[in-house]
Amino acid sequence: MYPGAHAAAAPHHPAVIMAGSGQRRSYGELEERSVRLADALRAAGLRRGDTVALLTDNSVHSYEVYWAAVRSGMYLTAVNSHLTAPEVAYIVDDSGATALVVSAALAGLAREVAGSVPGVRTRLAYGGAVDGYGDYEAALAAASPRPPADQPRGSDLLYSSGTTGRPKGIRRPLPQCQVHESGDNLIDLVQGLYGFGTAAVYLSPAPVYHSAPLRFGAAVHALGGTVVMMERFDPEDALAAIEHYRVTHSQWVPTMFVRMLKLPEPVRSRHDLSSHRVAVHAAAPCPVDVKHAMIEWWGPVLYEYYSSTESNGMTLIDSTQWLAKPGSVGLPVVGVLRICGEDGEELGAGQIGTVYFERDELPFEYLGDPDKTRSAQHPDHPTWTTTGDIGYVDDDGYLFLTDRKAFMIISGGVNIYPQEVEDVLVGHSAITDVAVIGVPDAEMGEAVKAVVQPAPGIQPGADLERELLDYVRQRLAHYKAPRSVDFVETLPRTPTGKLVKGALKAGYAGDRALRPG
Repeated sequence: MYPGAHAAAAPHHPAVIMAGSGQRRSYGELEERSVRLADALRAAGLRRGDTVALLTDNSVHSYEVYWAAVRSGMYLTAVNSHLTAPEVAYIVDDSGATALVVSAALAGLAREVAGSVPGVRTRLAYGGAVDGYGDYEAALAAASPRPPADQPRGSDLLYSSGTTGRPKGIRRPLPQCQVHESGDNLIDLVQGLYGFGTAAVYLSPAPVYHSAPLRFGAAVHALGGTVVMMERFDPEDALAAIEHYRVTHSQWVPTMFVRMLKLPEPVRSRHDLSSHRVAVHAAAPCPVDVKHAMIEWWGPVLYEYYSSTESNGMTLIDSTQWLAKPGSVGLPVVGVLRICGEDGEELGAGQIGTVYFERDELPFEYLGDPDKTRSAQHPDHPTWTTTGDIGYVDDDGYLFLTDRKAFMIISGGVNIYPQEVEDVLVGHSAITDVAVIGVPDAEMGEAVKAVVQPAPGIQPGADLERELLDYVRQRLAHYKAPRSVDFVETLPRTPTGKLVKGALKAGYAGDRALRPG
């Protein structure tokens, strides 16, 4: 299950299309170009278990690099292109990459990085010339188009988003099989659960360096479908792409839903979405009101999963199940779900604790950090692992997330989960984005604060603050409501929609909460 099989059967079928420009790669092109790059990497001395780093914008070339690494038994480390040069260099160096492939669209960043990664012996640039990097097209032209007999399956080696600290490499064991053999559980899951296949047209609006877009796009290729990749997310452009390319499947994060829902009704209704059968969403909790509105608009095509870059487990819920269990992220489909208390004891239904998944063996390790790896393991059961989320299961086994352990607020000895407050506030018409955090408080230990990005045309100030505080108090217990609101132009989010709360909380780490400005 890899592009070569589909290249042989349907060489002209599109494997990747850029939604804006229309630039594309057929399966025949993807196969030949990834084979040539794999040959160039082997000629440069890379072998099974080595790492290739990729620094790119959303580009048709990205999957050439992915499949060149994966068909060579290597790891592919896709690096966040929004990081600074020192941050990129840290990841490239930490991953042990000996080859670095970059996009000329990021030439300035790539040049800065080049001199700070001494372990990299091979540097290539596509889409144009970049000082310090070899010509990608010339390297492909000089390489062999003939795949070798031995093509062990590789994997990705991705890094955590770093929202609460320095990113850590998440390394999964290499599959013990050839690239054409089934060695990726995600392929079987998306085929069986979502109906991916050769007729699938999958819209990917998020950055390809992120785990979900990268892995889902690769699964589409393994099954012979077409990936339509947006250069960047825009709410109206996404609807236009569904109509233009007759998209059948898509993947989103909740902030994208919020932005599409806030489009004027005439804009929302002008696009034909009738081809759209499956809309997958994940990466962050989706407020209940937002998901209700999306199902009302798009119909029961929403499928939510809960997982992580660590791939230690997965839950799944479809629209019908969710309407019966609003707010749930579903039942486990990978791993056995365990909810445990502070001392590691397993908790019963309705009791809030740390979310663990039990597997037959340890599914990942944090590269070069055995202490962090151990901290993700249950103290008594090493193959039960967690990524730090908190939640509970109901009597039917459905998982409900309450928040991340790192973001929980303890005010006056009471646990408060910011996500619950954020889900209320995001429904207010005056708000574009919101984060709820705990800030130092002499009396309570921590106080609940909302940091709000007002909607366009809305004037921030004391009147709006009072309105928002009253809005929450009418919907939640008063102890959960923010004691104050700060207004900002934008909130720190990764391009995949995750709030960078570590950076936000750092501004309030002194003796008193200071308004940003």
